[in-house]
Amino acid sequence: QVQLVESGGGLVQPGGSLRLSCAASGSIAMINSMGWYRQTPGKQRGLVARITSGGSVNFVDSVKGRFTISRDNAKNTVYLQMDSLKPEDTAVYYCHAVIGLPGAWVEYWGQGTQVTVSS
Repeated sequence: QVQLVESGGGLVQPGGSLRLSCAASGSIAMINSMGWYRQTPGKQRGLVARITSGGSVNFVDSVKGRFTISRDNAKNTVYLQMDSLKPEDTAVYYCHAVIGLPGAWVEYWGQGTQVTVSS
């Protein structure tokens, strides 16, 4: 069984920073992409940032230049460094991973962590 465990959410003032972490554990043969999505009430969950096993990254336009994504393959962990946070970044952030299991690639989600940007 595979689990994604997130940490690092919280309350921060506009212009501040937070770092989210997500560690994958369990019977993992290989992790393809890892990334972060976010969701606000009444809206669909949307991609924030994603990084492949080869290190290719992509970001939603609204966070480019402010957020950085990285991963530690040895620890099966992905990080999202969020700087210059804005109130519109307030959302529940979900970790996402595409993990190789025997015979299949499977998507997994974390439980979500709340990020609130407010003065």
